[in-house]
Amino acid sequence: MAEFPYCKLEIFIPETHLAALQQALMEVDAGHIGNYDCCLSYSPVTGCWRPLPGTSPYLGCEGRISSEPELKVEVTCRTERVDETIAAVKRVHPYEEPVINAIPLYRVGL
Repeated sequence: MAEFPYCKLEIFIPETHLAALQQALMEVDAGHIGNYDCCLSYSPVTGCWRPLPGTSPYLGCEGRISSEPELKVEVTCRTERVDETIAAVKRVHPYEEPVINAIPLYRVGL
């Protein structure tokens, strides 16, 4: 069975919160690759969602489909620290239900 020592996190967040996210990731050592730390990449994307009854959305109105620009941030972390890293992201993320994808990486830096 293959082992996955690293995960890649994909985090979707408003650009206004990028600096806070970078700080939170640094504090849990996410993005540490060899002799470098604070390594991540981000790119602009458009997010779409529809708040359902009982929600309290950061942006948008209940029952209406919304779309807004946001950033897709990609960062690696040790698999044993993925829960700690996700918790750090959630502390600074403004969304009620942040989208955070944790993807196991079979090989890194080949």
